[in-house]
Amino acid sequence: MSFWSGRNVLVTGATGLVGSWLVRELLSKESKVSCLVWDTDPTSELISSKLIDQTLVVIGDLADISACEKAISASNCEYVFHLGAQTIVGEAIQDPVRTFRSNIQGTWNLLDSIRNSKTQIKSVVVASSDKAYGTANTLPYKEDFPLHGDGPYDVSKTCTDLLAQSYATTYGLPVSVARCGNIYGGGDLNWSRIVPGTIKSLLMKETPILRSDGTFIRDYVHVDDIVGAYMFLAQQTETKNIQGEAYNFSRDEPLSVLDIYKEVCSVVVGRYVEPKILSMTTAEIKDQHLDSSKAREELGWKSTVTLEKGIIKTYDWYVNYFKDNK
Repeated sequence: MSFWSGRNVLVTGATGLVGSWLVRELLSKESKVSCLVWDTDPTSELISSKLIDQTLVVIGDLADISACEKAISASNCEYVFHLGAQTIVGEAIQDPVRTFRSNIQGTWNLLDSIRNSKTQIKSVVVASSDKAYGTANTLPYKEDFPLHGDGPYDVSKTCTDLLAQSYATTYGLPVSVARCGNIYGGGDLNWSRIVPGTIKSLLMKETPILRSDGTFIRDYVHVDDIVGAYMFLAQQTETKNIQGEAYNFSRDEPLSVLDIYKEVCSVVVGRYVEPKILSMTTAEIKDQHLDSSKAREELGWKSTVTLEKGIIKTYDWYVNYFKDNK
């Protein structure tokens, strides 16, 4: 029997890229899943697959503490995965207040609701990001590096991370933090991102577009790896004394934008296609990548999805998506 069988689990941001696949995996393990969602976007993988019908849904905004309290009470949750956030860097620049409200206020609302809840919660995993580190003179990022985001999105993740650690340290909440790089996989319909945008362009026989000059360095990790990491971290937080700890999760194989673009081209059309390079990226950190040795050494976690395998699986999802949405 799976560890997750029969467990009451609450997922915020359940209709997002990672949330959709996390809920799918939890349901496959026979968990009792509740979702706090801001809206029911029909294009979400969770909704289009109808898996949401197998969950308890609470419609509400993380920035509204009453919605957080309702979700915790209704779900009677033992485990919480806090994924809900505004995740687009460009949108954060255009509307920083909305991003701060969603990502910072939303996090303290959820954590304070947990603190005041009568529910016996065993583990809370908070999704942070490599953006929480801000710009560093030395790479890769390690967990003991200071957190000092600069841009609105980066600051929101720095604050999310610090809030999680504060509630763990001050109130003894069983909170742990997961810091990840660029997550890709089927279900991501934000076409400005390199992986889905390139796949779409190639399938539509259009010229792919690179917003940057192609030299920016990032971690690229498939959503299956991250779902596994989150669930693994939740189990470890319950059984080990790691509350308040943060862990980096990555493949430890940093790639340039052009590197991942070439891999997508190879999988989709079997050859390199000359892209249109805009070199218009602003207010983004040029090079970022993580050292995940702490997760390997302390938790026994490691990435299992190779880049080729991840891109092939992602490509297959989009082939089916465009076939069904002609």
